[in-house]
Amino acid sequence: MIKVENITKTYGATVAVDDVSFEVGPGEILGFLGPNGAGKSTTLKIITSYVVADSGSVYVNDIEALDNPMEVRKAIGYLPESTPLYMDMQVIEYLEFVARVRQMSGAEAKSAIDRVIEMVGLRRMLRKNIGHLSKGYKQRVGIAQALLHDPGILIMDEPTSGLDPHQIIEIRELIRTLGKEKMIILSSHILQEISAIGTRIMIIKDGRIVADDTPQNMQRSLGDKTGFRARVQGPAEEVAAALKGLDGVNSVEITAGGGADTEFRLLTSAGEDIGSRVFKAVAGKGWELSALSPDEHSLEDVYLELTKDAASTGPADNGAAAQLPESPAGEPEAAAVVQDAISEESGDDAPAQEQEEA
Repeated sequence: MIKVENITKTYGATVAVDDVSFEVGPGEILGFLGPNGAGKSTTLKIITSYVVADSGSVYVNDIEALDNPMEVRKAIGYLPESTPLYMDMQVIEYLEFVARVRQMSGAEAKSAIDRVIEMVGLRRMLRKNIGHLSKGYKQRVGIAQALLHDPGILIMDEPTSGLDPHQIIEIRELIRTLGKEKMIILSSHILQEISAIGTRIMIIKDGRIVADDTPQNMQRSLGDKTGFRARVQGPAEEVAAALKGLDGVNSVEITAGGGADTEFRLLTSAGEDIGSRVFKAVAGKGWELSALSPDEHSLEDVYLELTKDAASTGPADNGAAAQLPESPAGEPEAAAVVQDAISEESGDDAPAQEQEEA
C-alpha cells in the first residue's frame, strides 16, 4: 500500500505539489491525470523517494520514504517519463547490468532476466543495441528493468508517450496484465490513456488533487449538466460566441467541421430546454441550424470542467533527477541511481543510417 500525507514541494516561487494526500491499495491501477506541468511527475518522484518533499510524508508498505529511501526503492519498480537506458549496450547486457545493481547474481539473475524478457516480449531483441531499437521496444526495455526485482508496486510516468497506435495498444495490454498481480500508478496528460487502463482516476491541477474516483463515478459527477450537439451553417467563431451567450449554456466547443458548416458541443445545466433559444439565435443571424440533438456528458467533460483554468503550457515539473553513472563498468554502488531508473535518458539516438527495428 502507498499512503501519501499532505506532501508539498516548491521550486523557488513555483508550487509544484500543494498539500497532496491519497492512498493506493493492492489490485488498483491508479491513473494519475492532469495537464502538462500539473505536478504529476514531481509527485511520483516524491513517492519513489528520488525527490524530497518540503513537508508531508509518504509511506510505502508502512515504510516511511524519507527515513528509509532504499527500502522504498526495493519495493517499487519505477519507469520515469524519459526511459533511462544506455544506448550503446545490448538489451541483454543492460538487463544483466541492472541485475548486478540490484545485487542479483547467478541463477537468481538469470531467472529474473528470463522472466521479464518473456513478460514484455523482448526475446528476439536481446542482441540488439538499445540505441537501434524503436521507441516501443525501448519502452519495453524500460519496463523490464522496472520489473526485474519483481516489485509489488509499479509506477510509470507517461508510459505510452511517443508511441504509435499499435505500440500503445501493446503497452496498454501489458499494463492490464501486470495489474492483475501488482499495484500500479501511471501518469498521463491524455484522458483516453487513463480511462482505457485505470480502475481509478485521480486528476491533479496546479499541484492539487481536484478529483479522485472510479471512471464511472466521475462521469456521474456531472449529473446536474447535460450536453447538446448542434450543427450550424455559419462562420464558426461567430456561431460559437452566439451560442455561448445563451442562457443555460455553460460552455461551447467546436467538435467537427469548420468554416461554414460546423458541429458544436454545448454543455448546459440539467433540465434546460435550449432548443428554441438555439434556433432563434441561429435564425436571427441568418444562419442555418441543420441538426440539434442531446449528447450525454463523458469523462472528457469532467476533465475539461475540472482543469479548464489550467494553462496548457504551464511550467513543467522541475524535480531534479539523479544522473546516470558515466560507465556501466563501475562498481554497483556507483550505479545506484539505476536501481529504479530515475535518471534522464542517456546517449544519442541511433545514427540516421541505422534502420530502427519495427
